[in-house]
Amino acid sequence: MIHRRYSSPALRAIALGVLALPLAVSAQIAPASAEKNWREANDAVGQYKRGHADILKWEKENVPTAQSQEQAAASLSLMSSEDAVRQAWMAHRELVKPMNQIGEANVDLIAKGRWTELDPILQRRVDDLDELLEVAAQGRKAWFQAVAARQALKQHRDAQDAAEAGNELGRRMVSVGNWSKLQQAQVQLAQSSAQMNVRRAQYAATQAEATLIKTLQLTGMHTAVTLPERLPDLPAQALSPQVLDGRASAIAAQLPRAEGMRNGANARMARQAYLSSHALAMSAREEVRKVREFIMEETVLHYNGMLKSVWDLLGEVSSQSQAVVSAIDAQRDFWIAETDLQWVLQGGAPDSFVSLGGGGEPAAAAGH
Repeated sequence: MIHRRYSSPALRAIALGVLALPLAVSAQIAPASAEKNWREANDAVGQYKRGHADILKWEKENVPTAQSQEQAAASLSLMSSEDAVRQAWMAHRELVKPMNQIGEANVDLIAKGRWTELDPILQRRVDDLDELLEVAAQGRKAWFQAVAARQALKQHRDAQDAAEAGNELGRRMVSVGNWSKLQQAQVQLAQSSAQMNVRRAQYAATQAEATLIKTLQLTGMHTAVTLPERLPDLPAQALSPQVLDGRASAIAAQLPRAEGMRNGANARMARQAYLSSHALAMSAREEVRKVREFIMEETVLHYNGMLKSVWDLLGEVSSQSQAVVSAIDAQRDFWIAETDLQWVLQGGAPDSFVSLGGGGEPAAAAGH
């Protein structure tokens, strides 16, 4: 273990910036505990001379501007999946009739994603209800994809900032003879990898946003969308298999025999995707929490003078970055699976179901 204090405020500022980033990055998944972690980090830095000033200086010099530019260019605000659903309906004037038939209260339930509260008998009584639900489902899923892609992009940009700070610290350590060029080359590779990840994430976010705009039939009218910073929180508990089976039976009873059998097959697939995606998303979120606690402990040790922990921490930043992106993907998959499940439990027949861990790529549904 190498024990060395930073020889200049500049080196110290860069190192503190590297250490501060993982704590901000981890807030992507667990917003409820982000404030607590920030306060802990803030208190730790405050024990050292110029700690706060150095971090603020570093952040001011390295704050990414791309997201703020995207927000400024956007003229369409979709801050919730409900906003996306209502916008999607506006492009389909023929849906006014079924909306009037089911009433404002039921329209609100659909827009807010509370489809399981609808009376299954509506399937027999309301014409074009299937189309109303299909448009809503497509709008919801496109919105979840776009928000997740934007959230992952922010995560990759944070990781890139950490890699750039680490590379700069390595360059200065080489210049004063405390590091070899081989050691610096390793962090240069990490920076290059982070830059490539940002480019890929930028492309994915652009594509997801374009798909959302196309789904809402707003191509040519809007080129950018204002979206929330993160996906909605996961529900603490998934619906039980018994509840899901009961609701599947209720809707099947309202459908013609052949259609009801096909719906039953889709319901089984949708239920499996829903329960599995919830378990995976909860597990991924817990993994990020554990990594965040580890990094906090390493940060404290570093402040006590162990220089090597900075480079160990750079590796952990990269690992955490991947863990957070995986958690975002799992959270996205859950909300897509949840949308498909609710749709199927109202008699819908999605063309496909989410493929867990497959980047949101769908798996074929029964009967298609």
